[in-house]
Amino acid sequence: QVQPKESGGGLVQAGGSLMLSCAASGRTTIVYAMAWFRRAPGKEREFVGGMRSGGSTYYADSVKGRFTISRDNAKNTVYLQMNSLKPEDTAVYYCAAGLYGLGYSTTVYDYWGQGTQVTVST
Repeated sequence: QVQPKESGGGLVQAGGSLMLSCAASGRTTIVYAMAWFRRAPGKEREFVGGMRSGGSTYYADSVKGRFTISRDNAKNTVYLQMNSLKPEDTAVYYCAAGLYGLGYSTTVYDYWGQGTQVTVST
């Protein structure tokens, strides 16, 4: 079992920045990839970005160049640095752990956090 837990959401003005954290507990050594997803009101949950255990990162086109994923292995924590935020980035952001792969589909991931709300105002 792996338990991801997000923190760091909040309200920010358009053009601003916010950093989300995802602290993983449990059997973190078996995790192959960590990813961030988001779900905007009335929309499906969508892939934001992810990082494999080897350190390679992948991002959705909508956030490429604005969002950055990093990690602190000593703290079992993955971060999502969000810059140049736009109102369309408003969503509940979820952290997910995948034991076998990294991909755009939610079905790839085995464990999910509860989510943290990010609201970007105009």
